[in-house]
Amino acid sequence: MRTRIKICGITNPEDASVVVDAGADGIGLMFYKRSSRFVSIQQAIAIAEKVPPLVDLVGVFVDPLEEEVIAVLERAPLSILQFHGSESVEFCEGFGKPYIKVMRMSDQIDPQVESSTHPKAGAFLLDTFNPDAHGGTGETFEWSRARVNLASPIILAGGLTAENVGTALSVSNAWGVDTSSGVEKTPGVKDREKIVAFCRAVREWDRNNHDNAAERTSH
Repeated sequence: MRTRIKICGITNPEDASVVVDAGADGIGLMFYKRSSRFVSIQQAIAIAEKVPPLVDLVGVFVDPLEEEVIAVLERAPLSILQFHGSESVEFCEGFGKPYIKVMRMSDQIDPQVESSTHPKAGAFLLDTFNPDAHGGTGETFEWSRARVNLASPIILAGGLTAENVGTALSVSNAWGVDTSSGVEKTPGVKDREKIVAFCRAVREWDRNNHDNAAERTSH
């Protein structure tokens, strides 16, 4: 089984095309206005035109209002929602879309307990905890904490780069990986060579660790 790859924080069609050509499975669009990678609905529509079928367009939200999510869904062809805040299970399930729930891995977080609060989540994304930011910090956490068996797949995030993603996968055995700052020139501006190198490093890990990859739960 191959590792799924999501590149988050895409802000323009050109970077989206690079991500698609590099072989990533998903593109993350930030609809959180406090993020340096925030995109408007108009930007999202332009980016979506560069995203072919079978590549997921993931809308990332942080404690949004219901009407904010609906406004995006009415115009942008998102295939998956990602909730990065303290959204309730009722809220996450209220839009008729598959969703990813983020766990910010503070010392107090137990993935087994947290996952039980959102039993229908399509996946859980485990990211580094930072009290001042919701992702995109370039900081890692202890990857062994992601090596747990949950009912839904685990996506590993937080400071992943082409140089460390292989080690991160060996330690965590995560189903998928997500990076943003690790493939950037500056916040919101991606680096083509870093994107290509990141995807290549993941595929190389898959080839070299076929037995481990086959053990991961497929959903």
